[in-house]
Amino acid sequence: MTDDELLAAFEAVTLSPERFGHREHLRVGFALLVREGDLACAAVAMRGGLRRFAAAAGAAAKYHETITWAYLALIAERMHGRGYTSSEQLLADHPDLLDHRAGALARSYDVAEIARSPLARAVFVLPTRT
Repeated sequence: MTDDELLAAFEAVTLSPERFGHREHLRVGFALLVREGDLACAAVAMRGGLRRFAAAAGAAAKYHETITWAYLALIAERMHGRGYTSSEQLLADHPDLLDHRAGALARSYDVAEIARSPLARAVFVLPTRT
């Protein structure tokens, strides 16, 4: 599935939740950053889309504000000035984005801690690691 096809299925909420894992979250983030051309606009679109998607899957409580914004910021940073034409190119160059527990996010956060934090789930929490 191309990035555009994945984004369309995500936004239409026609994608099966079983087919929307961490890799697909990253790919949708990439596609939104390409489409919106701005981190804040992409984050608003991603946030709304993830909330709709989770609610449709009966898992509204799964949405996590900090993880969503942090990954989008990481993707935007990795994309900057590189001219990627697909999320697969980005992920091939930056496989640490795919490791949700010990990869790119873990350099700035204790991932297990923020994943279980009600505060980090509700609002963006600044990184705890430097």
